[in-house]
Amino acid sequence: MEKVQHVIKQFDLDVLSIEDVPESFSSSVYKIKLKDHQTVFIKIPYSKVKLEREYDVLKRLQHELPVPQVLNYWEGNEVITGAFLLSAINGSPITGEVDVDLAYDIGVIHAKLHSIEPYEDDFNSSVSNEYEQWTEFIKKQFYSFAEDVKEVIDTRLYEQSLHYFDQHQKLLPSPDGPRFVHMDFRPGNILVHGNKVVGIIDFESVRIGSTEIDFTKINRDIFVKYPGTMEAFQKGYESIRPIIDLQTVLPFYRFTDAFNSIGWCKRRGIEKNQSFLEENLAYLKDFLR
Repeated sequence: MEKVQHVIKQFDLDVLSIEDVPESFSSSVYKIKLKDHQTVFIKIPYSKVKLEREYDVLKRLQHELPVPQVLNYWEGNEVITGAFLLSAINGSPITGEVDVDLAYDIGVIHAKLHSIEPYEDDFNSSVSNEYEQWTEFIKKQFYSFAEDVKEVIDTRLYEQSLHYFDQHQKLLPSPDGPRFVHMDFRPGNILVHGNKVVGIIDFESVRIGSTEIDFTKINRDIFVKYPGTMEAFQKGYESIRPIIDLQTVLPFYRFTDAFNSIGWCKRRGIEKNQSFLEENLAYLKDFLR
């Protein structure tokens, strides 16, 4: 709370109340009610890289998609990475069941994101261009987390995972891009109002890459849980642009997501991420059985 108080002073805000925003696993996010009853958000990113990346992306997309407006920006100091002051969007993250109508709408907004072609300036921004070395990017991510995963899971499961990755990455279709890919497109980052999508948030992990990776978390959190949502999503998406062959890419990316998530839990602290680790470990064991 000390950090957010410091940021409030930096932004010279007249604050009525401060509320933690749940489901923010990396950065710290606070809902701020001002004395004039306006609601804004303060976000303190996990690192300066994430700060700069999200700042550039939000400025770039503000006229193309329903994203928060950056009202103020602070570059930080030796103690705090920096912060944004963001406008509020009149909606809430998805927390409950997703029906086919909402899935269709999610498909539409996701396709609109993937329809934005990077400009020349975008390739010189803080958003990494991974498209030209897409295969190497996926491999580098996987083997980076493997160093952490190795310390958590048994040797046989670890070796099975490496073998599966090496064999199946070769079977992926040609990359679809270059496009902006959110990299954390999940219910908690999709804002809805009246069962319609009204906003997308949390662009700190964005890359310029191939769209194939961006269906991973909605598959995990929506498609496999709610019958008919994958088909509805695809219809919505394809009303805007063609979609990559999901049947080919989803098993591979669901596997890599589970594997990488175990590594993420090791890096960020097993104790506080125990349930997430167990969920992904159970999936990995079942998948490779």
